[in-house]
Amino acid sequence: MNFDKKNLFQADISNCEREPIHIPGRIQAHGFLLAVSPDTYTIIQASENVREHLGIPADQLIGKRLNSLQAGTRFLGDLLTDLLNLGLRNQSLEAMNPYRINLQEQEWNLVSHQHDNAVILEFEPAMIHTSGQHLQRLLAQSLSTIKASWSMDQLLDNAARQVKKITGYDRVMIYRFWPDWHGEVVAEVKEDNLEPFLGLHYPASDIPRQARELYKTNRVRCISNVYQPDSALYPVLYADRKRPLDLTHSLLRAVSPVHIEYLKNMGVQASMSISLMYQGELWGLISCHNYTPRQIDYSARVSVDLVGQLLSAALEYHKDEDDQSFTQQIKEAGQTLFSHMLKDWNIVRGLTQYETTALDINSATGAALFFEGKLHTLGQTPSDNEIHGLIGWLQTTNTDTVIQTTHLANQYPPAATFSAVASGLLAIPLSREMNEYLLWFKPEQIHSVSWAGNPEKAVNIHENGSIKISPRTSFARWVQEVRQTSAPWKDAEIATALKLREDILHVVAKKANEIRLLHEKLRKAYEELDAFSYTVSHDLRSPLSTIKSYSEIILEEYGEEFNDDARTLFTKVIRATDRMNILIRNIMDYSRMGQNDLQVQSVDMRKLLSRLREETLVTEKSRALTINILNTPPVVGDPIMVLQVFSNLLSNAAKYSRQAQSAVIEVNGFRNEYEIVYSVKDNGVGIDMKQSGRVFDLFKRLENTGQTEGNGVGLSIVKQIMNRHKGKVWFDSQPSRQTTFYVAFPHMPVAQKNQ
Repeated sequence: MNFDKKNLFQADISNCEREPIHIPGRIQAHGFLLAVSPDTYTIIQASENVREHLGIPADQLIGKRLNSLQAGTRFLGDLLTDLLNLGLRNQSLEAMNPYRINLQEQEWNLVSHQHDNAVILEFEPAMIHTSGQHLQRLLAQSLSTIKASWSMDQLLDNAARQVKKITGYDRVMIYRFWPDWHGEVVAEVKEDNLEPFLGLHYPASDIPRQARELYKTNRVRCISNVYQPDSALYPVLYADRKRPLDLTHSLLRAVSPVHIEYLKNMGVQASMSISLMYQGELWGLISCHNYTPRQIDYSARVSVDLVGQLLSAALEYHKDEDDQSFTQQIKEAGQTLFSHMLKDWNIVRGLTQYETTALDINSATGAALFFEGKLHTLGQTPSDNEIHGLIGWLQTTNTDTVIQTTHLANQYPPAATFSAVASGLLAIPLSREMNEYLLWFKPEQIHSVSWAGNPEKAVNIHENGSIKISPRTSFARWVQEVRQTSAPWKDAEIATALKLREDILHVVAKKANEIRLLHEKLRKAYEELDAFSYTVSHDLRSPLSTIKSYSEIILEEYGEEFNDDARTLFTKVIRATDRMNILIRNIMDYSRMGQNDLQVQSVDMRKLLSRLREETLVTEKSRALTINILNTPPVVGDPIMVLQVFSNLLSNAAKYSRQAQSAVIEVNGFRNEYEIVYSVKDNGVGIDMKQSGRVFDLFKRLENTGQTEGNGVGLSIVKQIMNRHKGKVWFDSQPSRQTTFYVAFPHMPVAQKNQ
């Protein structure tokens, strides 16, 4: 019945943030626990102190049916069985909490819940400090007082006072988390003889990550006596899980030894915490301390939980109300900037040269715009060289939307030299490719933080070399001067910056992107394309037709006079002109691909592929070839171009599988959330993936295709068509084994036309 506390609880440098506090394998010993199978009502785990309260050793309960339990109340097992039947049948175990039971002339609260494939029954002594009617009056008074609070400070102060009235703890604090998860006492009500904690800060390590996650799930957490030994659960490992029972929702769950030591160092013997939530995240805690052991009845805990929920709702209201005016102001400034930029399509003038500038959409004291190779500044900023260095660093980051920090020197050390004007940075990339950014700066805000003792935990090295982190032993006020840090960026400031970024990109897209990046390339490309098309159609096709015609005439009229070599040469000339005609036609198709509008409609792929299969089999009738067509979901696209795509893919698959003894081509399609994907697989010569970058290049053929007819245009056409459809084409291959080409057509309305 013993288990290794050392392995389960030792808190050292490597596991402090990973201590499994939800499966401690123990409970607080002022109550006891039974875990029951929800199917058979068999007892599968029990706290070892059950013997003190039921007179039965824990190991003798394991494996027995709940209805066999007799203790205090003769028919306790039947009563519990009936309660579980009712609760599980109605799926409302928690609705019966607490159920009052008398055991050995003592009143107990039975609190039950289902978790980790077990029904967990927890028995806790009923501790009535106030009558039910008085408790209801206190709760009603608390709710009215909190609702009537007109400011955030008054709201927090009133909530702390009402919780102290309900619970009677020596000290009640409102503890708020900062963005880095360290905490600050922002409201406090205490006994007169206690020193104040109001305004003190506590490091994030005092309430580690896994504890904060549990506070989001289990809103009220009580510790009745830090000096009372815990009671272990038997057996140590739960059922076949090879770990202790999950006590995430348990009200008796034992406390981390590190936290127990922490409370003892503070002189606290009992505590309670109530979670405060804001928009689904942990905002803070109502933290209650008592300097003697204290247990709070379940009904009182339910009351303070309601107070915590009401306070959480009030926090959202007050915080949103406080932010609303500022948010509305910067939103209006952002809209004004957008109007300025639209007036003359000038980004720089719109952001920097009117009465409302980029400095008006947040609380920054300086701003810099680097756009089209020039730097423009507003307010108090670092020097031009320092800003250029900062932009160079921004280029190395991975963020594409917004970068914000209140401690720039921590991420970009050279910023320490200009922290007086730019300890805080908010930056939005406008174009990473063109190195264009808009930046805002906040100055250094030197301030003092009063910590409850030195926030660094003590590190002790034992004789065996193990390293153990111990909770702080001193909580005396410890003042730290904070430098190179700015005031925080508000969520509304970040959101408005993101909106401004979209506005700028909208203006740029309308005025500049197509013009400054594509105009010159398009002009040259169309001039070359027109010249190329003219050359192909007139200078090449006409003489080629003449060569073929004269060759056919000569072969027909004088062929009988030629020897075999001469006839073979003329035949080769005629075949070469045919191949050249095909190549010219493919080139013309490729050159026109970017000019013709898409005639988009739903394409019946079963019909299209069946037609192509028949044509391919006729062309390849002299060899063993099988073409299997599997799933054929329809695609939306230009029917002629879709036909070209699959015609090229099927002809390539047939062509490059001619060396296979039994060639097989498989075509299959499937639909996912975003697109229709088709694959065309063959068992031919394959492609060396080292040459994969050349596959879709015009006129490029791979090394292992030299003996197979082709001109290196077909796959380029496929690539062009898929680009026109905003789709994709890719492949994978194993040389001498298989090649699979994939094409993906995006979902789009049938009526959509090419823009």
